[in-house]
Amino acid sequence: MQALREEVERLATPDGRVVGTTGHERARRHLEERLNVLNLEPYRGDTFALPYRTAGHDFCNLIAVAPGRERDLAPVLVGAHYDSVLAAACADDNAAAVAIALAAAGHFRLRPARRDVVIALFDAEEPPFFRSPGMGSVRFYADQRRPDGFHAALIMDLVGHDVPLPSRELEHLVPHFTQLLFVTGAESHPALPDLVRACRVDGLPVAATLNRRVGDMSDHGVFRVHGDPYLFLTCGRWAHYHQPTDTPDRLNYDKMARVRDYLVHLIRTLCDTSLLPVGGRPGREHDTTEFEIGLLREALGGQGMALLQAAVGLPELRTSGHLDLLALRLQSLFEL
Repeated sequence: MQALREEVERLATPDGRVVGTTGHERARRHLEERLNVLNLEPYRGDTFALPYRTAGHDFCNLIAVAPGRERDLAPVLVGAHYDSVLAAACADDNAAAVAIALAAAGHFRLRPARRDVVIALFDAEEPPFFRSPGMGSVRFYADQRRPDGFHAALIMDLVGHDVPLPSRELEHLVPHFTQLLFVTGAESHPALPDLVRACRVDGLPVAATLNRRVGDMSDHGVFRVHGDPYLFLTCGRWAHYHQPTDTPDRLNYDKMARVRDYLVHLIRTLCDTSLLPVGGRPGREHDTTEFEIGLLREALGGQGMALLQAAVGLPELRTSGHLDLLALRLQSLFEL
């Protein structure tokens, strides 16, 4: 936990990491050094830095590899963006996820997984580059990705804070509600729901929803569009999202340590799981209704579920349509 805090504080400085600023350049140099200290391998060539230029701007993705035991297998990618939207700390967005990704990298360098684990620290995720040709993950996928592709991708964004309570009564019935972690993307491959269900960390309840209900909030979008199996981990947006008040002291480092452990569990399980090719169009949505409802019941308990349904005016929760309504109404209480 202390290492996570120190990494966030090192990255989340008051001048921020806005593309093209000295703060951004300082963060890039620091992260290159961290990847080197962790004794990782470059993904391509002899450097972690993969620069690119788009629309008159210079950018740089930082991509490293923790070697696996069977290096001929397609790797698992773990990604988080390192730029910031403001000239401010932006600790939750996205220094927290970068710190967790580095911790996972260190783990798999010392205890190799079956497959290579690619650590991707993407540039230019924030506006005005978000979902543009200059976005780091988009450029990586188009120009920097190796031909072997990926077994699956795990992307993190906004994973350092407590989830806001949609109802004060939930605080008493479900005291761990604020510790929720949301997952989207299990619908991208039929094997993922069981895999997610099998990965558990005490004190970290997990809730799943379809990505289309919240949209491509981060760097997972390019993997979804191209039909790669993926999972996106987030605690959702909160009051300090894209605000100068998103500072390191507001994060929950105990929760971040649990997210780290959960990420490591997911990566290792993914590396050991065969994800057979599935037919259909890229980005096909597999049915996860039973899986989503089951995780939510497990996370909230019977009374918590009843209270949540009452809070959003949803007497039944049985179908995908019910889950669509739940997601829509929850977003009026807090944004996923």
